[in-house]
Amino acid sequence: MLLVLALAQLVLPGIAASRLRDRLSRSGTVLSVKVSAFPAIELLWQRADSVVIRMARYRSGAGPLGNTLAQAASAGSIDASADELDAGLLTLRDATLTKRGNQLTGSARVTEADLRASVPFLDSVQPVASPHGVLKLRGTATVFGVTAGVTAIIAAQDGQVIVQPDVPFGGLATVTVFANPHVSVQEVGASAAPDGFSLQARGALQ
Repeated sequence: MLLVLALAQLVLPGIAASRLRDRLSRSGTVLSVKVSAFPAIELLWQRADSVVIRMARYRSGAGPLGNTLAQAASAGSIDASADELDAGLLTLRDATLTKRGNQLTGSARVTEADLRASVPFLDSVQPVASPHGVLKLRGTATVFGVTAGVTAIIAAQDGQVIVQPDVPFGGLATVTVFANPHVSVQEVGASAAPDGFSLQARGALQ
């Protein structure tokens, strides 16, 4: 029995890391994956003590992302990063995700060039405030040759992340940019960066 447990401790983490690498490679370029568990036999029930993931690029789809987050609930801690995260309309740089217990924290860098690529009429944007989990962005936009200042609010609302213009009755134009049944977003914020700004978010697994 002791020999079996010793062999399991040597072999099972590598097998689990290989399977996770294969799954992640369907959505991007994997640099490294490390899975740790003691005793390693816990991995047979998909329970890990820690998971460390490094990716060069990750394409975030609603289905794969939901499955990954659901499986993450069984890991005690997760440290994941991607040099480039394709989130659909917007590309995020130097994205990180940390899980401790059921608490999640994330960060990413957004460049003005990526913003202009996703929203062609937007010329520039900078964070101006982020009190109480609400992020306010101010910038300029050009539509039909007319340039004007624009302000948008990004906030955590009912576990989701929403964007709405900071104008009277702006709630009528609210857009949900992130919603996942496995995650409740509690707070968002930002700080200025040389070529854009950095985003931070905090939430919990459901």
